[in-house]
Amino acid sequence: MTDNTADDTTGETAHNTAHNNTDTLSLPPVAAPYQLPFHYGALHNIGLDYLVDPAPVRKALAEHHPDLSAAEFGGRACVTLNYQLYFAQYPNGGGITQEIEYSIVAYPTACADRLARLSYEQYAHGHDQTKLLGIARLHVLCDNPLAIEAGTKLYGEPKYPARFETTLPSLNGPAGDIWTVACKGEDGALFSFSADLTGLPRTLVNNTPITGYGTDPDGRPLAGPMNVYQPYQYASLTGAADAAERVERVELTVHDPDSAIGAELTALVGSASPAGVWTYQSAPVAAHNRPYYVPRSG
Repeated sequence: MTDNTADDTTGETAHNTAHNNTDTLSLPPVAAPYQLPFHYGALHNIGLDYLVDPAPVRKALAEHHPDLSAAEFGGRACVTLNYQLYFAQYPNGGGITQEIEYSIVAYPTACADRLARLSYEQYAHGHDQTKLLGIARLHVLCDNPLAIEAGTKLYGEPKYPARFETTLPSLNGPAGDIWTVACKGEDGALFSFSADLTGLPRTLVNNTPITGYGTDPDGRPLAGPMNVYQPYQYASLTGAADAAERVERVELTVHDPDSAIGAELTALVGSASPAGVWTYQSAPVAAHNRPYYVPRSG
């Protein structure tokens, strides 16, 4: 057996050994000045899942992540859009980030014999205990340069700049359960989606850690699990008598079909209806209460 003992201060030996022996699992080096794991101070998150024709999905996955295979649920592949708004605290201050991960639910081809046979609903409810079914990122659009650099260097994410206009459910705004997200590039809108979840039944699901797959500059696949410490809320949009009414609640629009992500959204998702929606919003940790008048002196 190869001795993979390495100096943990750089990870250089483990990194080089791994390239010489592809059967050996190792930890990639952590690029300075980062520390892992990365901790979120608050997270607001919505994801849309689409069950689609697997043929174009396999083609896209082979181009972006050749060591991964697309998961199939009843003969359909799963494409997912995952919007995040999160806060992180650093030693010298704080930062707010918005991003969208556009991904394919996939697994390492070499681990195919370890997968359980799951329906989409079982997957959405977190029944994959191997956590090999993860998100193979095709495009990650982000409005924070620091997050773009970190995601690229640490996790092999295909991450690049974008801007966002959003309306989210909030305790500091009018009551409601409507999410709208517009993603914009340098030349205008790329795509947008809206989801009216008002009145939809939800299930609390324990579907984390979510494994995020990337590919490093040397072409080696990376897997980075993300833990979320409270359950997600999942709303199914399949298999119900009122499914047509539910599908009308969610709308995805491609505004720039010539952009890289617009072209892939059109090719992979097209006019498909969403299969499920999952949301997470961090609980508040403090509240500044309504003021009151105090008596004047004199």
